Amino acid sequence: MAPPSKLAVATSSVLRLVKEEASYHKELEQQEVRIKRLEGSTGDDNAEYQLKQERQALEETKNVLPTVRQKIAQALEKLEQEIESNKEAGGTASTDDVTKAKGAVAEAKKSIREIS
Repeated sequence: MAPPSKLAVATSSVLRLVKEEASYHKELEQQEVRIKRLEGSTGDDNAEYQLKQERQALEETKNVLPTVRQKIAQALEKLEQEIESNKEAGGTASTDDVTKAKGAVAEAKKSIREIS
């Protein structure tokens, strides 16, 4: 089996990062729900400690997002360069790879727009 092309590698990298970012956003939502639930509970001696831990986890997740966004932007730029290189080389990559790459570009741009 032939190794994956640079285009396929760049595509999978962008898709992985977009998926990772979506996972962090889902985690943020879950943490916010847990915090609200803990704020509403009373009488639990351990609730204050758990609340502090959840808030800390929420802040850590928020701090990771800018780094992931930057990685998406860099991977997107590299993927766009690979698509352009493929065009200049006469379309050496399979049409399936090019289609996946263009889909990944669209997903990454959508993700970046949602963030902004």
